[in-house]
Amino acid sequence: MPNTMIWIPKRLVEVDLLNLAAASPEALVRYCEEDYAARVENAAAQIEASGAHVVMLTGPSASGKTTSAHKIADRIAARGKRSVVVSLDNFYKNVQDYPRLPDGSPDYESVDALDVAEINQCLLSLVKTGKAEIPDFDFGSEQRRKGVLPIEVGDGVVVIEGIHALNPRLTALLPEGSAFKIYAGMREEYSRGGQRVLPTRDIRLARRAVRDYKFRGHSLEKTFSMWPAVCEGEEKNIKVFKPEADLLLDTSFSYEICCLAPFVAELRGTLAPDSPYADRLEELCGRFALCRPVDCALMPRDSMLREFIG
Repeated sequence: MPNTMIWIPKRLVEVDLLNLAAASPEALVRYCEEDYAARVENAAAQIEASGAHVVMLTGPSASGKTTSAHKIADRIAARGKRSVVVSLDNFYKNVQDYPRLPDGSPDYESVDALDVAEINQCLLSLVKTGKAEIPDFDFGSEQRRKGVLPIEVGDGVVVIEGIHALNPRLTALLPEGSAFKIYAGMREEYSRGGQRVLPTRDIRLARRAVRDYKFRGHSLEKTFSMWPAVCEGEEKNIKVFKPEADLLLDTSFSYEICCLAPFVAELRGTLAPDSPYADRLEELCGRFALCRPVDCALMPRDSMLREFIG
């Protein structure tokens, strides 16, 4: 039955109030990190209490779902249960077998780009036997490699993460109650003078732009050009299944926008003035400029946010 309690309202925090807290950056960072750790611990406790052997975890782009999946698996292991994280990306078909968009290009966002039948069988095997063999996908060639990857957790827990993880088609064969479903998403937005200036979607865009440009060698043009399609795919393939979740994991950190601010500022002027995305970048930089900078050296080395700033 869909979980009607999942629709937790987002928090709207005044940037000036956050800037006041950022005047004591060590204390602010410590509080936010401890708060996130408590959310992860709570997730692990709820999974253990449910008795589920499979956790299905999703979230929109740059929500921190991958790192959060590993954090949850670590806490489950700390409770004495074997745990492993499996990405749904392993189940992609060969690119020539993907559904096609109207222009004939591969539809990477479609659930049918994945081998749904194989996912069902692997999850059922994990529930019944505690082990399974999953495909090994090569993103460079967009083809499956020969051979398989063995997964074995015994009576432990496997955390399955990916954008389609809450799609009921993926768990259709599982006995009721054997899968625990988590939606990972940011629940904190920021305002100035009562007007929203940094919604979660813009913060996620900043996370992705900084990560892709500074640490993955991707152009800002590519990130900004893809973003509308990414958001459209989220509405179609991710958020529509949000009511299926048993738990919403909040991946917000109040101090994050203060840490991101200097990184975003460094992006200013990197797009040519005649770029169709120059105004969008300038607007994003202007909004982050409202934030009092916090040195990212204060961020713990194992923080979830390291996924985005290295």
